[in-house]
Amino acid sequence: MKTISLISALVAALIAATACFAQTKPPEVRRVVTALDANGRAVALADGPVVLKSLRSPNPAGEMWVTDKYPPDYSWKEDRAQTKVGLIPPSNGTIFRIVDFPPITPAVEKMDVNSMMKVVGDHAPAKGVPVRHPMMHRTRSLDYAIIMSGEIDMLLDDGEVHLKAGDVVVQQATNYAWVNRGKEVCRIAFILMDGKEP
Repeated sequence: MKTISLISALVAALIAATACFAQTKPPEVRRVVTALDANGRAVALADGPVVLKSLRSPNPAGEMWVTDKYPPDYSWKEDRAQTKVGLIPPSNGTIFRIVDFPPITPAVEKMDVNSMMKVVGDHAPAKGVPVRHPMMHRTRSLDYAIIMSGEIDMLLDDGEVHLKAGDVVVQQATNYAWVNRGKEVCRIAFILMDGKEP
């Protein structure tokens, strides 16, 4: 009887450890990239997970694809997601990025109000008023944002907009911050396009 109890306890501990590991596993997105083969036929050049990592901000993010000129050349064979970029797209280029926004923590709210503006650096447009939240920033880019899952608030200079899965945003080089006041992660797909001074 003691052996059965011991085995049951070990199984329960293993299940708990597995659940804990599953919760700490970094988020990922399946990405498929197509290309033409030598015979001009469409093939999947890549099909696999992209791990979202916290790099420039506390939010896990991953590049899906990067271009560095306009119009883009669509015959690349190398993985353009491996192109080293910062927060903003290359000159005349684009970034396709997925970002997970976990619920906001008090620690983020206590950060320096210019935290994200420092990340943007000299790529910030000259027009605009001082930011009012540590995650607020503006870039010389036209950004399309698609809320994939969850809910989030977009803070603007005056007021905010509540967004949920299925909503889209067109961001035109203005101050904004993404603040998740809910209990679930909010996932957003971004397409950022380099722009000129507004």
